[in-house]
Amino acid sequence: MSILYVSPHPDAFPSLRALIAARYGEAGEGPGWGGAHPRICLQPPPTSRTPFPPPRLPALEQGPGGLWVWGATAVAQLLWPAGLGGPGGSRAAVLVQQWVSYADTELIPAACGAALPALGLRSSAQDPQAALEALGRALSPLEEWLRLHTYLAGEAPTLADLAAVTALLLPFRYVLDPSARRIWGNVTRWFITCVQQPEFRAVLGEVVLYSGTRSLSQQPGPEVPAPPKTATQLKKEAKKREKLEKFQQKQKSQQQQPPPGEQKKPKPEKRGKRDPGVVTYDLRTPSGEKKDVSGAMPDSYSPQYVEAAWYPWWEQQGFFKPEYGRASVSAPNPRGIFMMCIPPPNVTGSLHLGHALTNAIQDSLTRWHRMRGETTLWNPGCDHAGIATQVVVEKKLWRERGLSRHQLGREAFLQEVWKWKEEKGDRIYHQLKKLGSSLDWNRACFTMDPKLSAAVTEAFVRLHEEGVIYRSTRLVNWSCTLNSAISDIEVDKKELTGRTLLSVPGYKEKVEFGVLVSFAYKVQGSDSDEEVVVATTRIETMMGDVAVAVHPKDPRYQHLKGRSVIHPFSSQSLPIVFDDFVDMEFGTGAVKITPAHDQNDYDVGQRHGLEAINIMDSRGALINVPPPFLGLPRFEARKAVLAALKERGLFRGIEDNPMVVPLCNRSKDVVEPLLRPQWYVRCGEMAQAASAAVTRGDLRILPEAHQRTWHTWMDNIRDWCISRQLWWGHRIPAYFITVSDPAVPPGEDPDGRYWVSGRSEAEAREKAAKEFGVSPDKISLQQDEDVLDTWFSSGLFPFSILGWPNQSEDLNVFYPGTLLETGHDILFFWVARMVMLGLKLTGKLPFREVYLHAIVRDAHGRKMSKSLGNVIDPLDVIHGVSLQGLHDQLLNSNLDPSEVEKAKEGQRADFPTGIPECGTDALRFGLCAYTSQGRDINLDVNRILGYRHFCNKLWNATKFALRGLGKGFVPSPTSEPGGRESLVDRWIRSRLTEAVRLSNQGFQAYDFPAVTTAQYSFWLYELCDVYLECLKPVLNGVDQVVAECARQTLYTCLDVGLRLLSPFMPFVTEELFQRLPRRTPQAPPSLCITPYPEPSECSWKDPEAEAAMELALSITRAVRSLRADYNLTRIRPDCFLEVADEATGALASAVSGYVQALASAGVVAVLALGAPVPQGCAVALASDRCSVHLQLQGLVDPARELGKLQAKRGEAQRQAQRLRERRAASSYPTKVPLEVQEADKVKLQQTETELRKVDEAIALFEKML
Repeated sequence: MSILYVSPHPDAFPSLRALIAARYGEAGEGPGWGGAHPRICLQPPPTSRTPFPPPRLPALEQGPGGLWVWGATAVAQLLWPAGLGGPGGSRAAVLVQQWVSYADTELIPAACGAALPALGLRSSAQDPQAALEALGRALSPLEEWLRLHTYLAGEAPTLADLAAVTALLLPFRYVLDPSARRIWGNVTRWFITCVQQPEFRAVLGEVVLYSGTRSLSQQPGPEVPAPPKTATQLKKEAKKREKLEKFQQKQKSQQQQPPPGEQKKPKPEKRGKRDPGVVTYDLRTPSGEKKDVSGAMPDSYSPQYVEAAWYPWWEQQGFFKPEYGRASVSAPNPRGIFMMCIPPPNVTGSLHLGHALTNAIQDSLTRWHRMRGETTLWNPGCDHAGIATQVVVEKKLWRERGLSRHQLGREAFLQEVWKWKEEKGDRIYHQLKKLGSSLDWNRACFTMDPKLSAAVTEAFVRLHEEGVIYRSTRLVNWSCTLNSAISDIEVDKKELTGRTLLSVPGYKEKVEFGVLVSFAYKVQGSDSDEEVVVATTRIETMMGDVAVAVHPKDPRYQHLKGRSVIHPFSSQSLPIVFDDFVDMEFGTGAVKITPAHDQNDYDVGQRHGLEAINIMDSRGALINVPPPFLGLPRFEARKAVLAALKERGLFRGIEDNPMVVPLCNRSKDVVEPLLRPQWYVRCGEMAQAASAAVTRGDLRILPEAHQRTWHTWMDNIRDWCISRQLWWGHRIPAYFITVSDPAVPPGEDPDGRYWVSGRSEAEAREKAAKEFGVSPDKISLQQDEDVLDTWFSSGLFPFSILGWPNQSEDLNVFYPGTLLETGHDILFFWVARMVMLGLKLTGKLPFREVYLHAIVRDAHGRKMSKSLGNVIDPLDVIHGVSLQGLHDQLLNSNLDPSEVEKAKEGQRADFPTGIPECGTDALRFGLCAYTSQGRDINLDVNRILGYRHFCNKLWNATKFALRGLGKGFVPSPTSEPGGRESLVDRWIRSRLTEAVRLSNQGFQAYDFPAVTTAQYSFWLYELCDVYLECLKPVLNGVDQVVAECARQTLYTCLDVGLRLLSPFMPFVTEELFQRLPRRTPQAPPSLCITPYPEPSECSWKDPEAEAAMELALSITRAVRSLRADYNLTRIRPDCFLEVADEATGALASAVSGYVQALASAGVVAVLALGAPVPQGCAVALASDRCSVHLQLQGLVDPARELGKLQAKRGEAQRQAQRLRERRAASSYPTKVPLEVQEADKVKLQQTETELRKVDEAIALFEKML
């Protein structure tokens, strides 16, 4: 068996790195050698087991006498091979390896240098400020990279994140205080996100960040004696003290001076340039008319300017209608049909990030299909939201008029709801338009519209006639405050660890939960006063007890078979029943049975024929109980029953008990299980059909991991309660029958024979008369007062919006739909019910594919909650909001005052300066870029801001391009190359071809990060950073033929690039596209209906050009690196290329002009094979076939540089000497932790490498003297 040897020290970060990698390996494909997972050993390996000196920890032994691997990097990679991010040599794997190398060579030495002195493991004489500065330099590349990335490589943690996080454990635990963490905000966000992953938490537990004060467990140990200070050091310290004293005196004198306003007049405020971020579109454009883009482009991108006026024009032109550009929707279209209905938001709702994510994904897909030429319909709609809407209007009535709905009456109350809906109900539609959602608003539906209401009635009647819907008395989730049954999705489960006081609506004092009360029942007819002790968390329900249950094999109660106990308050005889449901190990092994108020007890009662006594009315007051308990509210009764038990000597104890309290998420009331006659849907057969559809592949659920959940739900489904005791909603079209004939006995509510359904009361009367064999005039009908569960009408949505049950053109063309896209949290509550009802009522699946997106969390991976202050309104991201504005929103919310301050603290921590204006396009693009299949989204607003900067890059690039094209430019009729394109023209076309391929491939696979990454990389790193820079000398050159080819290529890049981006960023791409000239007069009027680029259109792959430009870019990177090393930022030094063969020389010569433009170099010359390199050059490798020599002679002052280098060498030598002496100490191997020894070794190697570089540079500059 393999053994992993690790250090037991809690701060041994190399060992922690290996342990976390082992966790990931266990959860994934396993270790790299294909064997079993290793056993963990918290000590070094015995020397007898190793044929060489013991390896440093962590170490991995692959079987006794087998292969040994040691060092955190090698061990982690072997334990978690999937952490490489892809096959070796792939782009992902290379990126991972680069970051791992950076963590090992840069982060670990800097982190140890900053943290170890704080722990007393290094001399306190070392300058802590210098150590922190070194750590800051190491963190800078991380901070910049993480500004636009959630993780270092890809959309999930890899070995790169593991190496970097463990390297930074010590600084985050002992050095980086809250102010420092604010400076490194992106690094902190990423660090917290990683350590909260299950695999990290399993090893690290809860990582406590440094607060600025060190606890006893964090106090430094005994300090290493500092070496005596030299005269030079003492002199430096004296100078520092002198400067500090002068500074303090200056501060003191400034404080004593009068305010500046009293000394002299304030200077007039300078007229600066207006902030480019708030440029607005001020031209008067009537709603629905096209925006005027004939004027000059503003200096920089402004969301307010760009997003103005476009949406009303799109809507007015009918671009979002499937009829656009065709005679009718039923006209044959070889490109196919795409239909998707929106998950209808609640009419009471306002936009939240879940909506924003849903609509960003759905609109991107819709726009992509529309641009591909398909007959496309994205159908909007809104849900009537029964409970939510009724609660809102009831509160409004009470607040404004002091009336309850009962005082108003049902009809008048419903009029008030409709009035509210007409005034407020369109708010969510306006917000969806703000997001750019390309919905066909002429087809918008409301679930209470006559068309949809008729479909609901038809569905109920058909299913009732078939026996699928039936009447039954069962336990339901009951909200006493709402006076209604509620669905499982409307029940929140609050976990308690023990005794807790909770606020309950209707009670002045808080109510106790989380305790288990034990009391005794006396055995009937017992001479010895024998008793049975039971326990309950809801003592008030003992008033409804009808039995006591014990396990059939429990030896303690075998003698009580056939016996009973006496209820202390009703004197009723309660039988002792024997049932396997009882857990003999819990408590006394005896359980009270209350069938009317507990689901398990109800099942026991059904098995043993026990009566179910309901002791609560719909408001939670006790009924069917003796005085003094009769009429008491349930939680008042809880105290009264407990007191009465104590008075009678039957109380046996109370103890803390972890439990889950069900809360109504609308009213925050404690949910009661109550027996009520309700309408139910039989789900068994429908669930089997829905499950079989997925098994056969007729219905595809993505990500596929959710298919297992689908089958589990369908296999264990229960019948669905569809009754709701509300007024707002679809009133159930069922009638209770009373027959005026003495031959027909009167019926009771639970008897389904006395209920009839009908599309109208007249139809129901005819059916009832036929059922009972009497004339219709002898039938009296009373319609059920209840309404249907909102999910019932939502389940019909895919076909009711198209006119079902009536035949229509829309129903024939658009049903079944193509796709349903929604969040995975409503897979059962909505998606499953649509599938079941669609198959049952239409015989067809409502859609062919289901794509389930993830849940949006905050930057730290926490669920968004108002009480945490981390809920983000998408409109705040679009428009921006100050910190005070965020605070004001809390004051206008329904949070308790005690929670408001906590929420404000959360806002101050996450948004210290508020949320900057990012715009709609950046928000949409960012949300789609985050959407990795199967993973929740940790949304960081800073990353969205990064995409606003990307929009600015698009703006400036297009602005530059339009200047380069010139006013008289006429694009070619086609995008095909003319044959005279330069190398860089061919390269950018090749890269554009790849972006087109990846975009289409990603859309087809719902891989949105792949699409956004491809487009972002093309625009930013290829078009802007490379092609436009190479184009500048060409456009200003004298060769007009080459320049014209370049202009045509540039136009093609803009045209295709904007079309690629359009589904994600509709506003900025339309704004820029409208400023481009058209290839033909017949071109579509809007970008949103222009054909999407496809690989068949853009087939310009050119491996030769890509290989040549890769060499140019490698040389450029080497030159830039050398220029940075020698601070040559304002100088264009000459560059000499030393090549290994003639082929590389020819290629380097071909790209030398591009290197000159990209690297801001002077002359770029390729040296002949074997030719000497000019004197005074610094050297770097561009590839294994090409070296770069940068001319420094005459550009730098050799004497000055020598002085700086010699000082640097002296410091490096001293540091190396200190490390050698420290490692040579006799106690070093035994007293210093192995991971610290490893860090010292790495630091020494790094210092020695730095010394070699410094010596090489000194030699170079000595030659230049």
